[in-house]
Amino acid sequence: MLSSELRIELADRLLAAERDRVPIDPLTNHYADIDVVDAYEIQLINIRRRLDAGARVVGHKVGLSSKAMQNMMGVDEPDYGHLLADMAVTEEEPVPAARYCFPRVEVEVGFVLGADLPGEDCTEEDVLAATTAFAPSIELIDSRISDWKIKLADTISDNASSAGFVLGKERVKPGEIDIKGIDAVLTRNGEQIAEGRSDAVLGDPVIAVAWLARKVAGFGVRLKAGDIVLPGSCTRAIDARPGDSFHAEFSGLGSVSLQFV
Repeated sequence: MLSSELRIELADRLLAAERDRVPIDPLTNHYADIDVVDAYEIQLINIRRRLDAGARVVGHKVGLSSKAMQNMMGVDEPDYGHLLADMAVTEEEPVPAARYCFPRVEVEVGFVLGADLPGEDCTEEDVLAATTAFAPSIELIDSRISDWKIKLADTISDNASSAGFVLGKERVKPGEIDIKGIDAVLTRNGEQIAEGRSDAVLGDPVIAVAWLARKVAGFGVRLKAGDIVLPGSCTRAIDARPGDSFHAEFSGLGSVSLQFV
């Protein structure tokens, strides 16, 4: 467990790394006793700073939602980060790749909530009842840690490596599609580069959203109507380079695009 002063110092380093686009060494290389509680508190320090500066929380993202990633990190549950309004990007406007340190994209089935979710006792049934629509989405992830050499506490401290997100225009109600059977194909510059299916996320993305609602309740946070939730990627993460144009197609759900300059 780290002191409050050291948590603030590490949050300062991550904030500077993001601002200056100069990544830092993994926190876990220098502070072997950093734990998950420390990491979430470091994340929250920087989120509060951004809120104080006028940012607004519009949802959350779930990371480490595949068993393969959990095994790689040596954990038995996902992690989460915050989605802020100023992290939203659009399909129409290309994103400067130089804005980020090591940008990558992930393909996800986004959840748009139409009602508040319960907290500690949230179930999968609650999630489906509160979800107004699924949406095709791409999450733009980034690491302020050098070369993506991250362990669990590094990525949690770094807002679960989140940097941006875009939703496609289509919306499909939960009763109109099998959330566990959505195939996703990602192309980069017209060439297929990744594919997967929505059940890569814990066997069912709804499980990830219910987990998230229960987890954030421990920090006094509730998932509310209007929030966007990204439950985890259907595919592996793909590096984004200047000039890359990504397009993701989801069976029965539509598509979403993201361009980098």
